[in-house]
Amino acid sequence: MPDIVSVLATVPYQGEHLARLRAAFAPADVTLLRRDDTAGIAAALETADVAVLAGDLDERHLRAPRLKWVHCDHAGLNKSARPEVFERGLLVTSSAGRSSPVLAEHAMLFMLALAFNFTGFLDAQRHHQWGIPEQDELRGLYGRTVGIAGLGNTGSELAVRAKAMGMRVLGYRRSDAPAPAGVDRVYSAARGETIEPLLRESDFVVLAVPLSDSTHHMIGEREFALIKPGAYLVNMARGPVVDEAALLAALHTGRLAGAGLDTFGREPLPPESPLWDAPNVLITPHVTPQVPDRTGRSLDVIEENVRRYRARQPLLNLLRPEDVYTRG
Repeated sequence: MPDIVSVLATVPYQGEHLARLRAAFAPADVTLLRRDDTAGIAAALETADVAVLAGDLDERHLRAPRLKWVHCDHAGLNKSARPEVFERGLLVTSSAGRSSPVLAEHAMLFMLALAFNFTGFLDAQRHHQWGIPEQDELRGLYGRTVGIAGLGNTGSELAVRAKAMGMRVLGYRRSDAPAPAGVDRVYSAARGETIEPLLRESDFVVLAVPLSDSTHHMIGEREFALIKPGAYLVNMARGPVVDEAALLAALHTGRLAGAGLDTFGREPLPPESPLWDAPNVLITPHVTPQVPDRTGRSLDVIEENVRRYRARQPLLNLLRPEDVYTRG
């Protein structure tokens, strides 16, 4: 059994959550520090075997003499996905999946609002206007096709919800794995398939992939030329997955009917960004309502990974060499 003697945590656990963290790593000693306690963290990293971080890893963690495993308490690991992590032999995991049900709801919110032209009706309400032009041309989600790029936690949760709405569900993923519940057809990069059929067939294209060198600008000018005319794009992944210049062009030419965007290449989105005023674009500031006891759901992942680590089993949400991101 791999030994865990000392654990550093910079997530501000309290009460029952702190008790769960200590119990998960018992009998190891757990040191809880503020993430801005530079001196305390430096001292703790001299002996820590494991670090549970509120943010991303940095040079301090790469230099730590005994550190073997770092858990970053959020979903995306692109800021920690550095080649040096693998050169150092460090295990890095995340809390991906803790918020996936509401991230899927967020995607559905965008899809419904775009399909129903909700902003148009809201403007009409504010002006005491009965209806909007072309309201009889609107179509709901039922019977339409959604293509989900990325079938991890969020993509899988979205597939179930889209199927419940009576949609046809296509998926694109990196691995060759069985289709998750609710997915009618999966295109797999491991089988030599591309995302192109999904783009051509989908009324809604939802991005839920991790950001890596291979997914940077995954959707660009070429992909927008292939996308079904009049389709909508929803980005629940990371901003750089989309080439924003190509996105703007697709919106202004009408190739895309609209977009729901929660993530951007630069955050906060600058006031001068043309995306604010692009046609039929819905923007949220990279924020999604929380699930009940999100911290508890993170601890579920940590507890299972402690068990797996000690049993020498593959860890959940483990950073892999193909996840490396060097273009940020």
